[in-house]
Amino acid sequence: MVPVLAFLAALAIGSFFEYVVHRLMHLRWVLGQRHLQHHIRGWGQGVLGEFRDYLYGLPVVGWFGFLHSVPAGIGFAAGTFVYAFFAGYSHQLNHERPELVFWLPRPVHHLHHERRLWKHNFGISVDIWDRVFGTYLAVEWKPERRPFEYALREFGQIWWRKYNGPSGG
Repeated sequence: MVPVLAFLAALAIGSFFEYVVHRLMHLRWVLGQRHLQHHIRGWGQGVLGEFRDYLYGLPVVGWFGFLHSVPAGIGFAAGTFVYAFFAGYSHQLNHERPELVFWLPRPVHHLHHERRLWKHNFGISVDIWDRVFGTYLAVEWKPERRPFEYALREFGQIWWRKYNGPSGG
């Protein structure tokens, strides 16, 4: 039971870490110039490129569970790894196919870019921390179709490797 609880705790902490780092990027305290280029281009790096970047957080927070026990450490490390993959997928999906972000009422990261909400919607995979810290902004979002009106294969039809946007540059 301890590894499962640690795994779930890692998912929550991973989402919080994602939110905080994104806010710090907007303050230009962390990767300011790189993040600015991301906003100018408006595209992700492909699922695997995003996953790689999210894995950089693993040495920062992934070991916390070991403070409790080895089983908790393994569960926590596994949770941070799984969250890093989910975050990479979610980030790319928000950029390419925001209508498929079925787990949120609206794709906050897509709207963060599309509506230039530089002080709102810092969550990428989830919106809970925006709601907790008052940075959530509910803007109108009406996709043409609901996510489950798409074929299952379409959820995987995004760039998995590096993609530089429609112009290729």
